[in-house]
Amino acid sequence: MSTSWLLAYVTMGALLFGIGVVGFLVRRNLIVLFMCIELMLNGVNLTLTAFSRYHGSVDGQVIASMVIVLAASEAAVGLALLVMIFRHLRTLDTETFTRLGEAKTIDPGP
Repeated sequence: MSTSWLLAYVTMGALLFGIGVVGFLVRRNLIVLFMCIELMLNGVNLTLTAFSRYHGSVDGQVIASMVIVLAASEAAVGLALLVMIFRHLRTLDTETFTRLGEAKTIDPGP
């Protein structure tokens, strides 16, 4: 693998990570926040895999595989928590959480 390909993969990984960070900081929906976290993890995985391939070792690929497994478990637990939050509050907007442990109550209507 030449350095031009490595630069392209690292640039794409940094771009994915940057889009994830901007999305995490700007958006207010909890599902979108989880998607942005996954995007950041995928950017890191791409960079790890590119450097691993460039140096001819499998260390980066093994770490990326572990990150994928951890991301899958994080997504499963996170989505279960989101379902419980939605059932309780009927919204996933982060503005409903004013302080840690306190949430605005939303009138469900008639």
